[in-house]
Amino acid sequence: MKTSLRCLLMGCMALACTPKITADSQLTTSPPEDPYLISIDGIPVPAEEFLYVLSKNSAPSEENKLVSSAEFEENFQLFINYKLKVTEAEKLGYHESEEFIEEFGSFREDIRKPFLLENEVQEGELQKAYSRLKEVVKASHILLSFPPNANLDDSLTVLRMANKIQAEASEGMDFSQLALTHSQDPSVETNRGNLGYFTAMQMVYPFEAATYNLQVGEVSKPILTDYGYHIIKLEDRRPNPGEIRVSHLLVRTSPDDEMSEDRAKRKVVDIYEQLLKENSTWEEIVGTFSEDPGTRQSGGLLPWFGVGSIVPEFEQAAFALQEIGEISNPVKTPFGYHIIRLEEVKPVAPYEELEQTLKSRILRDSRSTLIKSQVTAMQKAKYDAQENDSIFHLLAETFQQENNLAPESLKGKWEQRELWDKWVLRIGTDTLRVVDFWQYIIEESSSVKANKKTDLESWKDGFIVTQLNEAEERDLFKNNKDYRLLVQEFRDGILLFNLMNDLVWQKAINDSVGQRTYYEEHLDRYYWQERVPSLVVKITQPQNEEISKLRGYLQNKEYEKGLEKVLQETFLERFPLLFTLEDRLVETTENPIFQDLDLSKNFHEKMVNGIRYFILTGDKLPEGSKEFEETRGKVIQDYQTYLDETLINKLKEKYSIKINEGEKNRIYHLAVN
Repeated sequence: MKTSLRCLLMGCMALACTPKITADSQLTTSPPEDPYLISIDGIPVPAEEFLYVLSKNSAPSEENKLVSSAEFEENFQLFINYKLKVTEAEKLGYHESEEFIEEFGSFREDIRKPFLLENEVQEGELQKAYSRLKEVVKASHILLSFPPNANLDDSLTVLRMANKIQAEASEGMDFSQLALTHSQDPSVETNRGNLGYFTAMQMVYPFEAATYNLQVGEVSKPILTDYGYHIIKLEDRRPNPGEIRVSHLLVRTSPDDEMSEDRAKRKVVDIYEQLLKENSTWEEIVGTFSEDPGTRQSGGLLPWFGVGSIVPEFEQAAFALQEIGEISNPVKTPFGYHIIRLEEVKPVAPYEELEQTLKSRILRDSRSTLIKSQVTAMQKAKYDAQENDSIFHLLAETFQQENNLAPESLKGKWEQRELWDKWVLRIGTDTLRVVDFWQYIIEESSSVKANKKTDLESWKDGFIVTQLNEAEERDLFKNNKDYRLLVQEFRDGILLFNLMNDLVWQKAINDSVGQRTYYEEHLDRYYWQERVPSLVVKITQPQNEEISKLRGYLQNKEYEKGLEKVLQETFLERFPLLFTLEDRLVETTENPIFQDLDLSKNFHEKMVNGIRYFILTGDKLPEGSKEFEETRGKVIQDYQTYLDETLINKLKEKYSIKINEGEKNRIYHLAVN
């Protein structure tokens, strides 16, 4: 296992968890129940943190690999150094800065999503949607809409009528006739209630859910949607054929011209017969005769489509085609007559490919509201939440009596009625009071992204959801080790990065005086070995006549500046891939190409790892110190290391460190033995 500070930068947990967690607060924990591994200034650090660091420091294929004693001790010392720096960052208030709060809050939002109940419910809806997507269903329906400005009595009247029609349909009465008689769907005159085939995500969710839960021939109970009550009959269900791509030729008809129907029919038949001839070309005939200007020049090609996304007559004919290149008989639709050719077919994509698309669509339709409602119900049950309905009712009365009083003015009104300290919500052992509810309203109403709410019920719902979410996160942090460690990994990693950036990395880059002082105090580190000015020609082609000419040219030359340009003009203009070249000072002891060269000669030819080099060398330069500007980059690196070591030594003097040898020995045996 390789040890590195990089893994430690992101490898530790936060120190605590407050009773209330908000978007801009940081997590803190009470002392762990398990024995501590180390403590820094009395703050205990459990062994799970260090074990997490060890696992993060292993390659995925070596996750369970044991470490050596030396590796264990090296990692342990690095871990102590890391915790010292995190402690120092907290002492300096880095965790209270707006920059940290915003960055950590954003990270935590992403980190916690996979652990939440909402993710579990959402995943269930995704799987359900994909399962339905693998089938297409054919259904008929009868729609009973609500009258304008309907009241409760109107709604009940519509429901009673829907129940009556449903009973008649279930007893065997002709469903299409019932639809013609009762349905208020504008399309019923043409489709007699038949909606054709469709699949998941194409109808409003309550309608989709009810349809997929029916057996073929079964009639549903009245289903409420935003359009009214629906009575649904499932006509058929079958596997989803996926998507197809077709091209088409269109001959239009005009409803205002009685003769256009007959003309179009004769024309499309003639075109169809021409297409059946062996020497016919689809693209040519479409370009000549099709009356669809949008596709005529592209051979009539249409976008991919699936069941339920195009006019039924066209869809039925298109999906009936079996062979690529097969053409249909003329098909009549409201647009005119079509001849369709099958171009491509693809089945329903695997779940992994559709997951993000499905998630995006689910979060935009009514399923998102359903998911939130399910999550809230699960949270209430899990965390034993109780609402004080009587107090909420009194608060709502005050709100309404004062004509939706501004949130800032509610405090006095609620205090006057002695409501201020009454409890409104209990979650487990935590009790939230009217004062907490009021504070929530104030914070939300002042938020830039807050909607202007005009009734107390909206504030109440938001307050309950917020408190339940906070309870869930506290529960996660307390009881889910993976989540707790992951949160702390990011929290402490951000703190450490900011501290190191200020006190080590950027400081070393910006401190020109410190760089110069460090350079002067460590001149022995910045020293040139024996060097020689060299023109190195790397041959990139096999031995040939041009390489022989190049060799002969160089054998009679002495090293001089400017020879690089001469070689380029002499050889590379005609043969640009013949060689590459480099003119520079070379430390001979550090470069394998120069080892064993007789530097009393000017020209050298050498093979290294199967590559041929021609080398011209000049007069040797003696050993000597590097100028500051020649080695400034290396000085900065060394200065950063010096500042880091100085910081660690300072922190070891500043903070008391206590090691629990018994606990260290226990995890030593876990990691090493």
